[in-house]
Amino acid sequence: MLQIGKVTEQLDISADTLRYYEKINLLPRVYRNTAGVRQYSDKDLSRLGFIKRAQKMGFSLAEISALLNFRENPQAARPQVRSLAFQKLTDIELHLEELGRLRDELRLLTNRCGASPDGCPILESLDN
Repeated sequence: MLQIGKVTEQLDISADTLRYYEKINLLPRVYRNTAGVRQYSDKDLSRLGFIKRAQKMGFSLAEISALLNFRENPQAARPQVRSLAFQKLTDIELHLEELGRLRDELRLLTNRCGASPDGCPILESLDN
């Protein structure tokens, strides 16, 4: 069992975030000792690790809540999990395309800026 301070250090999560996860039921009510201090079990730490990995993949807290529910019966939930993951993958691919276009535009503008004797093509582009 770890107290909140150790969990924040170990998982690089703020105490406020841990309390918020408990408040919105992303994390079940955490055991408290007789002094009222939260004590996190290995199961809690596993759940928090799952949440952090899902966030890194771009899932929202609502989606993570659904994934956590699916985690209880993964075989039955497989189609829903696959659908959710496929939608997230589609979103990421669209975002990557957009980032690629932005990269190309910035590359062009920075090249034009170096060759432009007057004005600033970057600022002019942002104005338009």
